[in-house]
Amino acid sequence: MALLDWTRIDPVYRLSGDGVLLRPPQTCDFQAWRDLRAASRDDLQPWEPVWPVDDLTRIGFRRRMSAYQRDLDLGLGYAFFVFRKSDEALVGGVALSNVRRGIAQTASLGYWAGKPYLRRGHTLAGVKAVLAFAQKPLGLHRVEAACLPTNIASGGLLIKAGFKEEGYAPAYLKINGEWRDHRLFGLILGTPI
Repeated sequence: MALLDWTRIDPVYRLSGDGVLLRPPQTCDFQAWRDLRAASRDDLQPWEPVWPVDDLTRIGFRRRMSAYQRDLDLGLGYAFFVFRKSDEALVGGVALSNVRRGIAQTASLGYWAGKPYLRRGHTLAGVKAVLAFAQKPLGLHRVEAACLPTNIASGGLLIKAGFKEEGYAPAYLKINGEWRDHRLFGLILGTPI
């Protein structure tokens, strides 16, 4: 599919949660996304991979959109931007990635929130909406997530969303330029969220 096909969104990919609306990113979101990410960089960078030099440019955003579309086309991932219902402000994002079918029926969960919207419940509401989407219509059985041991807020969000802590993985992901240990979490879908 061409990048322009991404702007024709199937209604099944519009989700609603407690005070939030979720939909796949669109090219028209660039300015709001760039502004929010730029204003939140110092708060996001400690928990994320190193940002490409051109990450906050239109070219970087198009590259990101192409990756989202490729994953969607292959059934490997579903990215959503989270908007506050009251004023449609972009507050962050939630994504299912590494979708594995067959005997696994599982995916990995990731999320981020802009600095002005931290600890206001938007991300938790977005995560819960995506978990419901993962269960039905995607039909996944399990969702996994990980966070740095020092990211207490992220670990707390996962517990509130119904995840159970399952283990600890040394040097699990390369975050902010370094291989970092992570706490591992899992959620069997169909259990109360």
